[in-house]
Parts: sequence; C-alpha cells; structure tokens
Amino acid sequence: MRLTETLTLALYSLLARAMQPLLRRKLARRGRSETGYLHAVEERFGHYTQPQGQGYLWVHAVSLGETRAAAVLLQAVRAQWPDLPVLLTHGTATGREEGQRLLRPGDCQVWQPWDTPQAVAKFLAHFQPRVGLLMETEVWPNLVAGCRRQGVPLILANARLSDKSLYQARQWAWLSRPAYAGLSEVWAQTEADAQRLRSLGAAVSGVLGNIKFDATPDPLQWQAGQAARAAMARPVALLASSREGEEALWLQALRANPEATARLQWLVVPRHPQRFEEVAALLAKEGWQVMRRSQLADAPWPMASEDNSRTVWLGDTLGEMPYYFGLADVALLGGSFEKLGGQNLIEAAACACPVIMGPHTFNFMEAAEGALQAGAAQRVADMPQAIATALHWTEDKDGKEARVLASERFARSHRGAAQRSVEALREWLTLKAP
Repeated sequence: MRLTETLTLALYSLLARAMQPLLRRKLARRGRSETGYLHAVEERFGHYTQPQGQGYLWVHAVSLGETRAAAVLLQAVRAQWPDLPVLLTHGTATGREEGQRLLRPGDCQVWQPWDTPQAVAKFLAHFQPRVGLLMETEVWPNLVAGCRRQGVPLILANARLSDKSLYQARQWAWLSRPAYAGLSEVWAQTEADAQRLRSLGAAVSGVLGNIKFDATPDPLQWQAGQAARAAMARPVALLASSREGEEALWLQALRANPEATARLQWLVVPRHPQRFEEVAALLAKEGWQVMRRSQLADAPWPMASEDNSRTVWLGDTLGEMPYYFGLADVALLGGSFEKLGGQNLIEAAACACPVIMGPHTFNFMEAAEGALQAGAAQRVADMPQAIATALHWTEDKDGKEARVLASERFARSHRGAAQRSVEALREWLTLKAP
C-alpha cells in the first residue's frame, strides 16, 4: 500500500473509531421503533458470544433486498456444496430478521463489524472465513484492507453502482479507489455497472446478470393473491414499497381524481416496517378506513365493493410481497416518485404484475429500462399521472393481458445469474480448500 493510501486509511480509521459513540446512540434511537437494533450490539465492535469457527463462506447482505438476493445465491451454492458452513452478516434489523430464515445447522449470523481496524481484525480472527461475498454495493475500506492482510478473498457479488453512487465515490476517491481496487474480484450485474466499477479500479471479471431475477416467488402466496383478486368486484391497485413522502403524494393525487377512488381498490405496502404505524395514522387522518393485513391473520381480504370505496388496505406484514403482487392488477413502484432511486421491480415482474414507475429509478436503472423496453412497465412524470394510468390500465382488457405476458417474459429472459455466480465461486473455494 502506498504511503498516501496508508495515511488516508489511518485518518479514516481514526474518524470511524471516534464515531463509535454516535453509532451507539443511533442504534439506541432506532431500537425504540425497531427492537432488532438493540440485539447483540457488541457484535458490531468485535465482541462475540458465538464459539470461534473457521472455513465459513461469509456472505454480507446489509439490508432486506441484499439478503433476499443472498437467499437465491445460497440456494444455488448449497446445491453444489451442501456441507459448506455459512456466516451471514448484516447492517440492518430487517436484513438480519430475513437472514435468520436462511440459517442451517453449522451456520452463524452476526452484525457487520463497524469499519475500524480493531473490529474488523477481531471479526476475521474469530470466524476465519474461507471466502467473503459482499452483496451488491457494500465496500468498506477497513474491511477490504483487513481481508487483504489476512489473505481472505473478498468478492463483490451481484455488483451494481449507479451514476449517483459513482459520483459520490469519485468525490471521496482518495478513500474509495483503494477499497474497490483491493477487492479480489467483482461480478457485475450489467455492462454499465462493470464500466462504472472499473473506473474506480475494481477488478471486474465478468458481467453475470442480476441474481434477483432467479428468485422464485412463493407459489402458495402468489396463487392465494390471484384467487383473491378473481373474487374482487373492483380492480386492485398497489402502491408497492412506498417510501416516506410518497403516501402523501398519492393521497393528494387521489383527492383530485375521485374516479380512481370509486373504481379501484387501493392497497399500500410501505417499504420499511417501522413506518407501518405512521402510514396507518396518515390514512386515518385523511379520512380513510384502514384495513390492515396483520389483523386478518390468514384470512383473505374482504371483497372490494362500492360500499367500501373509502377503505384502503394496508400491507403491514413482511415476506408477503408475492401475495400482494398476485392480488394487484397494477403496481405503482415505490421510491420512484420522490428522489429516492426507486425500488426493485423484478419481484413484481416475476409475479406477472405490470408496473407504473415515476421519474426516479437511478438505483435500478438497467432493470427499469429493460422493463420499459419489454412492455412490462411504463414511466410517468408524477403521481397524478400514475393514478390516471393505473385507472386506464385496469379498464383496458386487451392491453392488460399483453402487459402481464410481457412481465412474465421479461422476468424469465434474465434468469441464470445465480448459477453463473456459483461457477465463478468454484475457483475461489478450490483455492481456499482447507
């Protein structure tokens, strides 16, 4: 490592260590609404109650979306190496909760170490991973440097980098370039991602596609949603994975379009569970009756009718998106109506649910553009246009069938990334065989 890089990393490390009290306060604050953040806090600083181990395939999936991608990859990995122990790390409570479902006997799950040399060194010494896979975007300077010192191959899998993230990385090039260059290998989702990553010095060895296309929606959930939709008196429109501020935009647009209230049954599924209560309160304040999925247990939604046109269904459960997409005739893509970069539309396509998205999809630009070209999605300028389009789509029976078929073809045509990643991983597991 060059002298300037060494000094830069040392200064960064001092700052990261100085910020540890702030991190503890942040975790305590978030823990008031999401108790998962209060669990095993000391793991973030390299203190573990789990016994020491070695030989793990370490998979870091920071949050919910990355963990779901990791689930698809791990299914393919375990088909090849069923006895390979897995170490899962996360940064968010939703990611860790989702990751618990992936654990098998012999596996382990802890928090991602805070990015100081001390915490990273303790983590690597305690678990001695065989190979590390960082899912999608998570590249931390001390984590990379620590793995290089300990001889742990570190791979950025299912890698993506938006133009916005590239700009931010270039603003901190003195720190980000050595981190990207220190990765053992990068498997990019698209050629555009590969070009952006290479510009930061990353060793991109291949464009393998997006693993999320290989996810199979829960068939029982999807079929239950389809069956419920067939019994509805009115079409169902879904505001999917909505983010802060978007529900207010949606309610404002509905007030200006009473036909969309009378003719459509609306279902809202917030992206983050800590916002379920907030969204329910907002809907009630605006005069809507709120029917919550969590209060129905396993029962289906009541049939939509003219009598409950002022009722909004609130999807306040985790892990049921196949049910929600199966239930919906059309989905409005959350995160795309504010400058948030959009949420992933791949699951909607896999469930044959056509998507209307706003102008902001920079986090998933290639998937969004692919869906547009395939006829599985349409971009609109704002929320009022989205609601008007949703109403038009549900009344256009011929076009509806074509969009459903386009969604299925789009999802099916992009599969195979998980198996390609397994083949790329094979060499590293052979090199690091115990």
